[in-house]
Amino acid sequence: MRYLGVDFGTKKVGLALSDEAGMMGFPHKVVPASPRLAGELCALIAAENIGAVVIGESRNLAGGDNPIAAAARALGDDLALRAGVPVFYEPEAFTTAQARRAPSKEGKTRAPKGSAPVDASAAALILTSYLSRHS
Repeated sequence: MRYLGVDFGTKKVGLALSDEAGMMGFPHKVVPASPRLAGELCALIAAENIGAVVIGESRNLAGGDNPIAAAARALGDDLALRAGVPVFYEPEAFTTAQARRAPSKEGKTRAPKGSAPVDASAAALILTSYLSRHS
């Protein structure tokens, strides 16, 4: 089964896709967080034959919901309803920071802050974390 990973943000959303076996997540793309987001993700779910979605569970350092958590859950509820796929949540603590530190294709060890591919890489980290715990 193939999975879609989502690193939800208020301005942009990182997306990752798993391999066909559902073993590992790979960065896909970054899309704007807009009112059309759920529709765009439903189209991607259909086009890529996605069987389940994994959304980063946004928490503060004390373990409670942060301001993004409610919007991320609303997106998950919308996707489950509209696309008819199960939606799971995976802790996303520090995934963006971890993605920034990952080496790039050019051998650089740090992506610039605000670099769009970082969000897709963070989504891949979230997705791979979920898949490794549930394989």
